Amino acid sequence: MDLRFTDKELAFRDDVRAFFKQALPPQIRDRITSGHHPTKDDLVTWQRILNAKGWAVPHWPREWGGTDWTPVEQYIFQEEMQMAPAPQPLPFGVNMVAPVIYTFGSEAQKQRFLPRIANIDDWWCQGFSEPGAGSDLASLKTRAERQGDHYVVNGQKTWTTLAQYADWIFCLVRTDPAAKKQMGISFLLIDMTTPGVTVRPIQTIDGGAEVNEVFFDDVRVPVENLVGEENKGWDYAKFLLGNERVGIARVGVSKERIRRIKQLAAIELAGGRPLIEDRRFREKLAAVEIELKALEITQMRVVAAEGRRERGKPDPASSVLKIKGSELQQATTELLMDVIGPYAMPYDPHSEEGSNEPPVGPDWAAMIAPNYFNTRKVSIYGGSNEIQKSIIAKAVLGL
Repeated sequence: MDLRFTDKELAFRDDVRAFFKQALPPQIRDRITSGHHPTKDDLVTWQRILNAKGWAVPHWPREWGGTDWTPVEQYIFQEEMQMAPAPQPLPFGVNMVAPVIYTFGSEAQKQRFLPRIANIDDWWCQGFSEPGAGSDLASLKTRAERQGDHYVVNGQKTWTTLAQYADWIFCLVRTDPAAKKQMGISFLLIDMTTPGVTVRPIQTIDGGAEVNEVFFDDVRVPVENLVGEENKGWDYAKFLLGNERVGIARVGVSKERIRRIKQLAAIELAGGRPLIEDRRFREKLAAVEIELKALEITQMRVVAAEGRRERGKPDPASSVLKIKGSELQQATTELLMDVIGPYAMPYDPHSEEGSNEPPVGPDWAAMIAPNYFNTRKVSIYGGSNEIQKSIIAKAVLGL
């Protein structure tokens, strides 16, 4: 298998790279480079820039704003965006609920939601995990009882990322409590302004509040907001999670972090010499780079096989990408901690977002430790790595 880019693909990469360099607002790039999370305004601004270019949803069908790019071109686009570095379009809308809607939803749902998702006119969040139903998602207890032309929803979701901003939430709810647990689940779209919806923030170990609890108390949801068939939501959830895991490897993010590590290690001193000259540090860095290259090649193999798979059937090998990608994201933040050393200790959770400090110094480095702690979660969300190993054993190895 020849994994080299063709001349056409290299030209495409140059065009994408030039656009990101010209169109990405400097304050957004600086905020991300300095280790801060992009703000809500950053995400909206950038996604609308992409949408005006026709690039906000390149993987969608062309009739809804897609580009007809090849899988390789889509891979190049994602990697260049991560390396710019630029924010990803809001994944809960663009990568999660939208493919479910355009694959399984009604025509009315497509017309109503897809253009607004592309332009981020609606902010979406994901209502899957519950207390006691995280990795074992099929154990969820949130109920939706049909009453005429509405479902009445009661229950709780947790770890709901950015729900504090959300206009809509897509939820897995139990509609047939008597059925086998995977068979009695439906996929509902719920307006967050509906009476009975309550959002409560959860403070994370890095001091942030990006995740939330969401409570539903007699929330009335129109039946027209059911996606697909009642009690078929588990199939739609598997489809969604399979798509999510391909992008979760985030090879470009790890590449950009390696670039940053080398830049900082050339400045920081250890024993009177730049840290990058220390043999043991170079060995650790090289080991991570080798694993990252192996992950990149594996991802390109998955991308190359994309055209041979049935539409709507994610490659179970994406679980490999999820496991290794999350491990490498954690490994690169550990290397950053090694480079910064004691500068990583102070942290002011109220410091100004997007501070444009020099690349090395107490203020900039104070974001390294929060990022390190925050990255511990990547081996859990999108299906924990333990669950992914079971998927690989069954679907890939046939054990």
